[in-house]
This record gives sequence, structure tokens and C-alpha cells, in this order.
Amino acid sequence: MLLEKFFEHLGRIALMLKGSFSRPENTKVYWNEFMEQCNDIGIRSLPIVIIISFFLGAVLTIQTAYQLISPLVPKPVIAQINRDSTILELSPTVICIVLAGVVGSKIASELGNMRVSEQIDALEIMGINTKTYLILPKIVAALIIVPCLITLSIAISIFGGYIAGMFSSIITREQFHQGLMLEFVPYNLFFAMTKSLTFALIISIIPAYYGYNVKGGALEIGRASTTSVVVSCILILLMDYVLSVLLL
Repeated sequence: MLLEKFFEHLGRIALMLKGSFSRPENTKVYWNEFMEQCNDIGIRSLPIVIIISFFLGAVLTIQTAYQLISPLVPKPVIAQINRDSTILELSPTVICIVLAGVVGSKIASELGNMRVSEQIDALEIMGINTKTYLILPKIVAALIIVPCLITLSIAISIFGGYIAGMFSSIITREQFHQGLMLEFVPYNLFFAMTKSLTFALIISIIPAYYGYNVKGGALEIGRASTTSVVVSCILILLMDYVLSVLLL
């Protein structure tokens, strides 16, 4: 029964995506919708991304220093661990889970409200492909904006670790800079961007699917929003494991 439901949802998502990729009726209208989604996903998510990233880096530096207190471990290793942990795991995964809650719930609620209030039906009667108009801009915007947010998060998280190290006298400025340059592997950034693109698809597609297919009233909109966030978080963690096995 569970397997049947899984394949049913998978098939419906595939059909929804297939219907989304068609030629826009009015390019200017679609462009405006795309820019609006970029604003919703990017600009409105900036405060939470900046705050979480800064304190992630700060806490990571302090906890790393606490666990590595030993005369045999050089201080620059603290900055190295902060850098690699931030790039490989903390920024891509934690920030995308937060975005799944912030952005995903908004997408599901927005589309669910449009479905319940019959706005989607009205658009279809007017001859507009609602899947292309309402879903595709969200997916494209997420694919562009989420990697940008993750890149910003990495920079802010490392900066937060630097500030925490300075104020707590854990590590000097020279030691932190030395640790940042120590055995840096550019492939780690490629891995982080691959994860961010994969998670961006999950953050945009899953909530859009649940919101677009809402049936009922306001209660069902809330349930669809909650379900989309839960499913998105589970899929993000699952893909985090899969990508780590495949790419690392």
C-alpha cells in the first residue's frame, strides 16, 4: 500500500513537471512572475539565512576548539574544520532545510489557496497553462537563487566562526587565515553547489505538487503545507546521504 502511494505520487509529480515545460503564452507576464518568485525565495529569505549562518559558524568554532584542546593539535586546524564542515554539510543542508520550511510552506499555501478559491480553474478557463505559469517560475527561481543563498551562507558562516574565535581568544587572526588556506580542496565547493541545486528542486517541486493538488478547504491547505515541509525535509536528508555516497 505504501509502495503504491509512493509510485502514485511519483507519477503525478512527473506528469505535473511534464505539463510545466511548455512554451509560455506571454513571455513578459511569465518574466514578471519569475522575478516575483526570485524576490520571495531570495530577498525575503535573506534575514533568516544570514542569522542562522552566522551563529552556525560561531558555534562550530567554539565547539571545535572545545573538542580539540590539545598541545598536539595546532590552532589553524580549528579554522580548517570550520571551513570544510560549513562547505560540505552545514550551509547546504541546514539552510535548505530551513528554506524548505520558510519557502516550501509559502509555495504550498499560495497554490493551495488558489486551488481552493478556484483561481487556478479560472486561469485554465482563460486558456492559460497553469502548470507553466504557476510552477515553472518557482522551480527556475529556486535553481538560481538557492545556490546563491548557499554561497552567501558559506561566507557568512566562516565569518561568524572568525568573529567568535577573535572575541573568545580561541584563535588569532593569523592562525584563522592560515587554517582557511590549509589543504583547501576546490572540489568541495562543486559538491556543495551540486547539493544546493538538488535541494532547490526538492524545495520547489514538492510544495508545488502538494499545493497544486489540494482538495477541500482551509484545513486541507494547512495539512498540505505541513506535509510538503515534512516530505521535503526527509527528501533533503535522503539526497544528502545519496550524494555523499556518490560524490565523496
